[in-house]
Amino acid sequence: QLQLVQSGGGLVQPGGSLRLSCAPSGYSLDYYAIGWFRQAPGKEREGVACINNKDGTTYYANSVEGRFTISRDNAENADYLQMNSLQPEDTAVYYCATDRYLWQGCSLDPNNMDNYSNGTLVTVSS
Repeated sequence: QLQLVQSGGGLVQPGGSLRLSCAPSGYSLDYYAIGWFRQAPGKEREGVACINNKDGTTYYANSVEGRFTISRDNAENADYLQMNSLQPEDTAVYYCATDRYLWQGCSLDPNNMDNYSNGTLVTVSS
């Protein structure tokens, strides 16, 4: 079964930057769209950004537009979420996930995605 291996995260001061990475174990990203999601304590999981495998189109939540960038490195077979100008409200556990069906395309609705990674904590605090 497809497993997504995630790295990055940690503690950063407000205004700082972090980069998360997500790579499938034993599979090619060519067949999968990838989405990034986050869940803060006491809140529901929400979509942050996603990228389509078919044409590379990207989508962002309004709350991160202009600050976060999702990208794909085909040579590394990995996707990245570059997070800049981080704020305390960005504190959450971040996950990556694939589309539920091959060639479905990405979605910021957590219910439309699958194969969630284990998640990594991002804490923005001074």
